Amino acid sequence: MTEFVYALKTSLWKPARGFLKRLYLGIFDFADAASRRKDMMPPRNMRLIGDGDFRAIGLAFRRLFTDYGGLKPDDRVLDVGCGIGRMAVPLAGYLSANGEYQGFDVVRKGVEWCQENITPRYPKFHFHHADIHNKDYNPHGAIQASGYEFPYDDGYFDFVLLTSVFTHMLPPDLENYLYEISRVLRRGGTCFITFFLLNEESAGLIRRKLSKQNFIHEVGGCFTTTLENPEAAVAFLEPYIRGLFARSGLTICEPIHFGSWCGRARFLSYQDIVIGRKS
Repeated sequence: MTEFVYALKTSLWKPARGFLKRLYLGIFDFADAASRRKDMMPPRNMRLIGDGDFRAIGLAFRRLFTDYGGLKPDDRVLDVGCGIGRMAVPLAGYLSANGEYQGFDVVRKGVEWCQENITPRYPKFHFHHADIHNKDYNPHGAIQASGYEFPYDDGYFDFVLLTSVFTHMLPPDLENYLYEISRVLRRGGTCFITFFLLNEESAGLIRRKLSKQNFIHEVGGCFTTTLENPEAAVAFLEPYIRGLFARSGLTICEPIHFGSWCGRARFLSYQDIVIGRKS
């Protein structure tokens, strides 16, 4: 009886907590709507897609794109998994009139917010909804990621970025995306991609229980933290990623910049960063 009462309380509390959180965020969103529109800041309840400080993370990545990826103001940029514009907003103040930004995402409401709030001020920033199936963010999507063709011409982009996209993809989807990235990059173009990579160092830190991500379950050629929802967090063996880059016509710009996620003392960012160049 006690277990039943506990389960009932738990089942009732979870939706109630979610409602109260949305109400709380909604009140603050209403209060600062004008300033948000001015600064191109999405509502707080939409910023739940992606943790951390929206502005600070975007600016930090812009520095990484320029300092390590070699992004230039005149580049044509593709943002794969553009979300609610966390990378687009800081790039809007960086790309020149000769530059261009294209982004796509599976979350329609995020794409629509960007179309309504960023594109009118920056006409060379374009956002596209990709109706790709995703268990968490687009469960009724009509297209499988493993068969999705990016809606852009061959060799169109100078720079392609993916932040925390391949950390939620299984191998068939990742392989298709990486081939598509190579296809739409011009020769000499650059891709900047974040991963969770497993190697001797990160695997050892996981075994010592120092990692924030516990990749202990092997599923179809990758590793996950939970079998119930494998795409919640996905890690790949470093040699597999190196081989896939080579097969895709992409040369890794050494070194790989390994992240802090597994408990490293020396790191550049939270996730591992692989920068590639199209041969």
